[in-house]
Amino acid sequence: MERKKNYIVTIVFLLSVFVAKPAYKTQIYNAYISNRMNDWQATIDKMEENRETNTEFLLQLINYQYGFIAWCIGNEKNETAEKYLKLAERNLEWLEKSKVSAATINAYKSAFYGFKIGLSPIKAPFLGPKSVNHSKLSMELDPSNPLGYIQYGNAQFYMPPVFGGSKKEALKHFLKALKLMEAGNDISENWNYLSLLALIGQSFEKTGQPAKAKMFYEKALTTEPGFLFVKDELYPGILKKIKDLNE
Repeated sequence: MERKKNYIVTIVFLLSVFVAKPAYKTQIYNAYISNRMNDWQATIDKMEENRETNTEFLLQLINYQYGFIAWCIGNEKNETAEKYLKLAERNLEWLEKSKVSAATINAYKSAFYGFKIGLSPIKAPFLGPKSVNHSKLSMELDPSNPLGYIQYGNAQFYMPPVFGGSKKEALKHFLKALKLMEAGNDISENWNYLSLLALIGQSFEKTGQPAKAKMFYEKALTTEPGFLFVKDELYPGILKKIKDLNE
């Protein structure tokens, strides 16, 4: 995929607050690192078909729907994104009724408002503040949950500076999320962790810090040498950028 089309999926991160079923987790992880989104879609379709109304299953399913929706928007597959967003919102509604962590619920709401902006940018002035407010509430309710920091960072990254957006502020929150995630040891076969590392690397690029971007791309490849997005696109790109700067 082109970097432009892939960027949005790298900003996609949800903390897995459950023990994922190994089969689904492995299928999604392998699809992510190999860039096989047809396999990703098939997995979430199977999960929806065999949908279980318990919190662990639905948290896992939303996590994977979330990643797929972001990829669809990044690749201009808006009709497909809208379809899966409706499914994810239905699952979130059920989770909210089941009294799942309010911090997690608010972080999801922030993310979904962000998706709606991606599908219809004209709605940004109305939906943008809602996305930001839900992410702030998530952080306030549970300062140890990385998800709220990620969503606030996303809002800061994409919001134009004239409206208060700041990529430096976004990076600060992404790094906080990484610290929390690594402290929780939730990094094994976790596509969210790889996505966050790639996102941080890209954020360092956007803020004019190529050496630090290179460091995070290398960290991603040390964690997963088969991570194609970084291996084939981001890492070669930053090496060229650094070389050009030094010439």
